Amino acid sequence: MTVKELYEKFDKRIPPSLSEEWDNDGLMCSPDTSAEVKKALLTLDVTEEIVDFAIERSYDLIISHHPLIFRPVSHISEDNHVARKLIKLINNGISVFSFHTRLDKVTGGVNDTLASRIGLSELEKFGEGELGRVGNLPREMELDEFLDIVKTSLSCDSVRFANGDNVVRRVALVGGDGKDFVSDAIKTGADTYLSGRISYNLMEEAAELGINLIEAGHYHTEAPVLDFLAELLSTYDMSLTVDFADSNMIEMA
Repeated sequence: MTVKELYEKFDKRIPPSLSEEWDNDGLMCSPDTSAEVKKALLTLDVTEEIVDFAIERSYDLIISHHPLIFRPVSHISEDNHVARKLIKLINNGISVFSFHTRLDKVTGGVNDTLASRIGLSELEKFGEGELGRVGNLPREMELDEFLDIVKTSLSCDSVRFANGDNVVRRVALVGGDGKDFVSDAIKTGADTYLSGRISYNLMEEAAELGINLIEAGHYHTEAPVLDFLAELLSTYDMSLTVDFADSNMIEMA
């Protein structure tokens, strides 16, 4: 399947109409849209390390969640980090698709995969653009038990949390930076809200707001969506070699 044919399938399943106006996603880079795609690399971010990895292992395509090009590139030279990656990609015949806010919102995308990973059912959408998801756990549990489930299911060593004095059963979530959705989560009747990042002030007010607040990291709450992208690729072309790359550059000492 060619780059163009594959992108058209993604564009139909994850439509650009879902993207926020301020966003920049879609077909980021393609030296030749008629080129055949045989090997695809899935990653949350197109870092220079990921680009070098793709070159060394002869991938034809990188598909990411966060856009390769987000802000305008004013010039193409090696002294600009985004342009430097573009030069490498073009010189090595590698295309890049990035699906950002449209992948957050689309059915089966970032927030649906996150909800599935932690065991929620009876999902409903909430918040601006219906980006958030809220659902129910199979049973009521103490916060400590739910925190263990989050850490295990998202493969994160630790989480930050503020106890709102609730047992956990109805959970709202937004993958990535979800600080702006806390009030919307409360309106859903959720006893717990999970996101990648929540502001300090809101975390301090959790007990007063009456909701448990959990930060599990931007990367860890969005990375499960790579499984969704892999499933789509397998339905579009079963002959493709599909691999995953960890782009998380944030470490804890």
